[in-house]
Amino acid sequence: MELRRDVFQAIADPTRRAILTLVALHAMTPGAIADQFDATRQTISRHIQVLAECELLRQVQNGREIYYHLNAQKMKTIADFLEPFRNLWDDRFNKLEAVMKQFKNKK
Repeated sequence: MELRRDVFQAIADPTRRAILTLVALHAMTPGAIADQFDATRQTISRHIQVLAECELLRQVQNGREIYYHLNAQKMKTIADFLEPFRNLWDDRFNKLEAVMKQFKNKK
């Protein structure tokens, strides 16, 4: 049975997050992406493959070149999943800030 990676595995790696950041600015070829890193093209190619398998990147063929684009819809899925956690932490930090202000005003 083949296990498919999920998006959270994919974005756990700092190199893959850096690739997503690069491609978010504009579509890039695998070679152009690899040129931005101090790693072998094979290593970067593997990172790109993982991101593509998780549908975070989509590829578009333009003549002989393949360009990778950020899949914004898949990134929105990640953001939507994380939003309740962000709200939870925002609420907790706001409560902590209120307590700290109260403590400071009592001094």
